[in-house]
Amino acid sequence: MNLDFSIILKYLPFLLQGAGLTIELAVLGIAFGILIGLLAALLKISHTPLRYIAHFYIWLIRGTPLLVQLFLIYFGLPQLGITLDAFTSSVLGLGINSGAYLAEVFRGGIEAVPKGQTEASLSLGMGKFLTMRRIIFPQALRISIPSLGNQFIITLKDSSLCSVITMSELLQTSQRFASVTFGSLEFYTTAAALYLLMTTVISALLRSLEWRLSKENRTRGC
Repeated sequence: MNLDFSIILKYLPFLLQGAGLTIELAVLGIAFGILIGLLAALLKISHTPLRYIAHFYIWLIRGTPLLVQLFLIYFGLPQLGITLDAFTSSVLGLGINSGAYLAEVFRGGIEAVPKGQTEASLSLGMGKFLTMRRIIFPQALRISIPSLGNQFIITLKDSSLCSVITMSELLQTSQRFASVTFGSLEFYTTAAALYLLMTTVISALLRSLEWRLSKENRTRGC
């Protein structure tokens, strides 16, 4: 066995650039997913026929692999006359996929808020929209933060699948240099270490955020 991790130093700037793109994909994907997930959650708990659309979306996306969804967006949509570049397709795929899971996260957070608060707000004449915006959603968001953070980590790791649609994120960058240098073990080990570093930092930030929120709750006597 002949391992030479010194070759990594030459290509490390490119690997870090790929890691930066990985983070960018994850951030944009989860931001898009939050918007879709919140909308789907509100539709699902509504008493309108639109809730069936939310049910169908969540069922469809959670029941199919992200890789298939990326293929449909990047390779399938051009047959319908809709051509998207790899970056847009990646963000769209990650956002649609994470949104289906976040919809359930937000729904659970909203339903965890005591119904008495809604009734009290409505009795004060705030209206359903204002009650949701000022009373229910801030509390639901606080409840949902741990699951939201976990989904962000999942989305960051899932972004590696975007390499199959020519997205030059961390994994594809590692694959490219591994094939050139025949240093597969060195490059894939380095890629794994970078993924581990990113997820560890994110986890630490999330724990700090949860601790601060719990401290605020204790201070307020919640």
